[in-house]
Amino acid sequence: MFKNLFVPIDGSALSERAMQTSIALAKQLGAQITGFVVEPDAPLPTPGVQMSQYEKSTAAHLEKTDTHARALLTRFESQAAEAGVAFTGLHANALSVDQAIADQAENTGCDMIVMVTHGRGTFGELLFGSHTKNVLSRSKLPLLVLH
Repeated sequence: MFKNLFVPIDGSALSERAMQTSIALAKQLGAQITGFVVEPDAPLPTPGVQMSQYEKSTAAHLEKTDTHARALLTRFESQAAEAGVAFTGLHANALSVDQAIADQAENTGCDMIVMVTHGRGTFGELLFGSHTKNVLSRSKLPLLVLH
């Protein structure tokens, strides 16, 4: 039924759980995993900042986020390979993390998204928001939520 699991990760302890659980699930289902890291875009220039300074800071930001994403995906790929699960890693920079997750999952032909949630409750969601809830509202794919 599910042949390609889309698993967004961010390097947190919770995303480690998403990696382990999705690998176990993919192994049981005979599915493959598409791991995804989305990083925020570089901040917009502030008044008084010269374009050359802005371009340097943007390039540094992109290099830092690229290095971070590659390290996470390499670790995820290694764990999947140990379990005998096929893996593809993708990363992007985007203004909206939630929209990037929903779009990329659909564009890559995945048939289920596996995400973790902090489970902060109503007050916590009001303060911090919920990527999981936002992805659920933006995607047509089934979403497996781990807590």
